[in-house]
Amino acid sequence: MINLKRTAAAAIKKNGGLASGTIEIQHRILKNILKRAVEWRIIKRNPVDDVQKPKVFSKEIIPYDGAEVEKMLRALQSEPYHWRVMITLALTSGLRRSELLGLEWKHLDFNTGVLDVSQSMIHALKGEVVVKQPKTKKSIRKVALPSSMLKELREYYEYRMQERNDIGDAWRGGNWFFMFSHPDGQPFHHERPYLWFRQFVKKNGFRYIRFHDLRHTSATILINQGVHAKIISERLGHGCITTTMNIYGHALRTADQAAADKFESFFIPKTAQRQ
Repeated sequence: MINLKRTAAAAIKKNGGLASGTIEIQHRILKNILKRAVEWRIIKRNPVDDVQKPKVFSKEIIPYDGAEVEKMLRALQSEPYHWRVMITLALTSGLRRSELLGLEWKHLDFNTGVLDVSQSMIHALKGEVVVKQPKTKKSIRKVALPSSMLKELREYYEYRMQERNDIGDAWRGGNWFFMFSHPDGQPFHHERPYLWFRQFVKKNGFRYIRFHDLRHTSATILINQGVHAKIISERLGHGCITTTMNIYGHALRTADQAAADKFESFFIPKTAQRQ
């Protein structure tokens, strides 16, 4: 049986509270466990049935805007090659951190410029690597890359191949050939991108955002460019478009208003336009 106490304790924040989403998950887990206990006739009824489902309060996401992205990309030019490529790919693809870490070179079709997002790394410690399918069925997807990103990945691939050839018998990647790993092929610890990005942001004096917010930044850029929410939903691997609408509702409404304003020119009198 799942150790609920340990699960909850692991999710407790430093301030001693639980995120509303975590509370909702714990409620769901407990309800499902007790439901099974009723089915097995261990208990007569599920006491959680009488407990109202907790409300989930979403935090406002403030991703980087265009100017901040440009500053960040300039600052990345002086950073290690693999971090520069990973952050740029996170921005242009919207992939989750675990999906980026799980990428192997075999997942990139250089001819079509399309990434096959079919596995993610959820755990990587010394001597232990856990790679599995992405979060949901919808998370297994194809993501097209811009030509500039594909060009950079071609150059990065040549660099990694040379690195692998030079290391020879010291290669420790086994059958894996991850896009992003230590020079000897060992995968990065799953927390390392987050920790590195946090230091990078602090060092350059940028407004703090989480590594995961690069994904939100990617989505917001597409929204501001007028890309349909359905396409964005598919790129991000959301289970349904409703998820996308809920997360990016404000940005979508702002973009919709900007689109509506474009009709103003049809209603302004011609004489006013000449003036």
